[in-house]
Amino acid sequence: MNKNAFGQPLSRRTALQLLGVGGAGAALTACAGPGSTAGSTSAASAPATGKPTGAISFAHWRAEDKDVFAKLISAFQSATPDVTVRQDISPSNDYQSSALQRIRGGSVGDVFTAFRGAQFVDMVKAGVYTDMSKQAVVQQYEPSLITAGQQDGTQYGFPYQVVFNMPVTNEDIIGTATGGTPPKDWQSFLDLCDKLKSQGLVPIAWPGGDPGNAGQLFNSMVMNNAPSDDMCAKIESGEYKCTDDWFLTTLKQYQQLKPYFQPNSTGTAVEPCQQIFATKKAAMLATGSYHIAAIRALGATFPMNVISPITTSAEKAKYEGIYNATFILGVNSHSQHQAAASAWLEFLSQPANAGEYANGTSQHVTVKGVEYTNPDLKALAPWLQKKTLLAPRFQFNNLDIRSAVEGACIAVVGGKSPDAAAADAQRVVDQQRSQ
Repeated sequence: MNKNAFGQPLSRRTALQLLGVGGAGAALTACAGPGSTAGSTSAASAPATGKPTGAISFAHWRAEDKDVFAKLISAFQSATPDVTVRQDISPSNDYQSSALQRIRGGSVGDVFTAFRGAQFVDMVKAGVYTDMSKQAVVQQYEPSLITAGQQDGTQYGFPYQVVFNMPVTNEDIIGTATGGTPPKDWQSFLDLCDKLKSQGLVPIAWPGGDPGNAGQLFNSMVMNNAPSDDMCAKIESGEYKCTDDWFLTTLKQYQQLKPYFQPNSTGTAVEPCQQIFATKKAAMLATGSYHIAAIRALGATFPMNVISPITTSAEKAKYEGIYNATFILGVNSHSQHQAAASAWLEFLSQPANAGEYANGTSQHVTVKGVEYTNPDLKALAPWLQKKTLLAPRFQFNNLDIRSAVEGACIAVVGGKSPDAAAADAQRVVDQQRSQ
């Protein structure tokens, strides 16, 4: 059975609801994730009401979803003729670093999104989210899956996506190589990579030159090595250090994976990795299920799934994989067209429209009653009931610390010793904590 960040079980009811099927049982108890901190800003006012009018901006980082959103915007504008919506899309790394400054002015992002963790916390503190707690739209969502959009009991935003942040697999290749049984321990995973490499394949396409995507593998690499589920929060607080044995073990395992990445992996952007995976030259793409639609757009027709490296022995493994609830939708408190912004958010929150988004982008959503017809979503459905950990990299609220910690992994693949990389990362952590 799937579990949340504190190891609490995800009920069959919740899993079935995600698939658009009714069921009985207790609901998932979830949280924003260990390490999330309460914002210091009091709750912003609820969005303004009135007739939706005006030209609004929808700010997000999902360029691969542009066409699906364009279809939804067209339908919305037909139903709401006094409103127009434009998409303001930034690359994910740029969005992480600069979205708050752009959204704060109110001219961009009447409706905007946030990454779970540091960015959401910063945006709440900056007061750019409006308070959606008492809005009817809340009832459209599965309560257990939108807690990452809450702080101090206030519902600021709505995590829209449920994704699996772990390597995507070509099931024709992986299924044949494993006999249908994924590796259950570290040595078996390395043996699989050896077998794939001997066939002339790149075992793992890893975008080490794109920190935002390179860091997704980090989730899997630490999930079973760390002493506790809130490992990243404890690195940030100083309770754990990058020089601790468990983290050094993780860095040494990255070192072991280096021969199985494509050449110049630390300098490779995500697009070339998608290309070699889509053309069957790589068996795995070390990003996440959120890239499946992009791979399909490149012409891939083979069956896909996800896999997570198990970095311990089978007996010591607590988790099978990683999931995340993110893409946190909100209405900008500085927007001059809040009624229109609220109408667009409400439109996205309707099951039929959320279903079109989900099936068009190969991503599960948090909206209730969605019917999934996408074959890739059906293939990933069993992961809704497996033992998965809420993606720990988003526990970091200080992005400089996160960059240093994840950067140590990239540095090791680039040739630095694990001890040196860990010491360098810890220096940054200590400097940030002393400020």
